[in-house]
Amino acid sequence: MTGPDILDDTGDDHERLETELLAQDRDIAQVSTADVDETTARHLVNDLVDDSVVTAVAEQRILVHEPSGEAFDSIRQVAVFHRGWSAARDAGEADE
Repeated sequence: MTGPDILDDTGDDHERLETELLAQDRDIAQVSTADVDETTARHLVNDLVDDSVVTAVAEQRILVHEPSGEAFDSIRQVAVFHRGWSAARDAGEADE
């Protein structure tokens, strides 16, 4: 396309807009793990221990995330992992 019509061509604009909006929707739907402070992590892990989702192995000073079998040496690590694991599991169920 040449001449003044090239400036009026908006054929691809709707596709770019839809792609951008879809990316924004995905960003909003994702679970943020960066905001897990020590206090939040302790509360979450205590709840997970009470629900038998996490097991504390005192002799080895680790926390085991039972559904995945992963072991961690930090409360914050297991809290962030569980949030991500839960989000992935929930996303997988939503896809089905």
